[in-house]
Amino acid sequence: MKLLNLYYFVKPAIPHHLRLALRRRIAQRKRARSRDVWPINPAVAAKPDWWRGWPEQKQFAFVLTHDVEGQKGLDQCKRLAELEMEHGVRSSFNFVPEGEYDTPSWLREFLIKNEFEIGVHDLHHDGSLYRSKEDFSRAAKRINMHLERWRAVGFRSAFMFHNLEWLKQLNVEYDASTFDTDPFEPQNDGANTIFPFWVQREDGTGYVELPYSLAQDSTMYLVLGEKTNDIWKKKLDWVAEQGGLALMNVHPDYIAFDKEPSRSEFPVELYKDFLDYVTVRFGRTAWHALPRQVAQFTRDAVSSSLQGVNGINAYAENRP
Repeated sequence: MKLLNLYYFVKPAIPHHLRLALRRRIAQRKRARSRDVWPINPAVAAKPDWWRGWPEQKQFAFVLTHDVEGQKGLDQCKRLAELEMEHGVRSSFNFVPEGEYDTPSWLREFLIKNEFEIGVHDLHHDGSLYRSKEDFSRAAKRINMHLERWRAVGFRSAFMFHNLEWLKQLNVEYDASTFDTDPFEPQNDGANTIFPFWVQREDGTGYVELPYSLAQDSTMYLVLGEKTNDIWKKKLDWVAEQGGLALMNVHPDYIAFDKEPSRSEFPVELYKDFLDYVTVRFGRTAWHALPRQVAQFTRDAVSSSLQGVNGINAYAENRP
């Protein structure tokens, strides 16, 4: 973690094109070494002991999330939400509360009115959140303030950094800073499950962890240079077969609407096609849910299956 902290400290001084070129070179090597665990790791499909199935006997859960990193992404949020409404789906938009942009109240109101969810994405989005436990604790107070101000119940760290113990300081119902398997993330220790799980505090309260299971758009298109959405479809089919949580994270910052994509973008048609695929193939079998709904379901299911707090304690100690 010290090397990561050093990198994010000097990162602003490194030109973007050099950073991206370095990531691409490293990622190609990792991809060759990780074919047995990415994009699919068969070992992460084991169902937890508390598992009794998804609501309404649905085959699997499908959850869309968006991390809004900068002003460009913010400017494209409404258009992305309208695209999803056209496909009959809803998502969660995670905003940086003290980043390079101010999230306007009209946008939050628009999203909530149209049944989307609002979440908090880090504090500054500069890689500094986990430099030390003391730094995190100071940041947690401000993050909790923004959670309350936005009436948000979910959180995701920048760059998918995570420390599930430190995250207990946040007043959240869920965190979404982990993944089942992803060797391309800077902190690449996966949660090793495609199911949500419970993280308990000492006082018996806790939060639900929601690992993403579909590759991030930035990894696929910016780093690996994919030209199709076949990886998304392949992984979605597999997660559906296993009955797990198909959670994905797409950044509005990287979507090219109505123009030729740059090297830091991908065409919106790839996302449109994927949404078509989901709604046509899995329209009746998928539980299309918001993150907060999956978190509430998980909390209730764990508590019911394991008979209250003592059962939750046992699950927290023996989660996948």
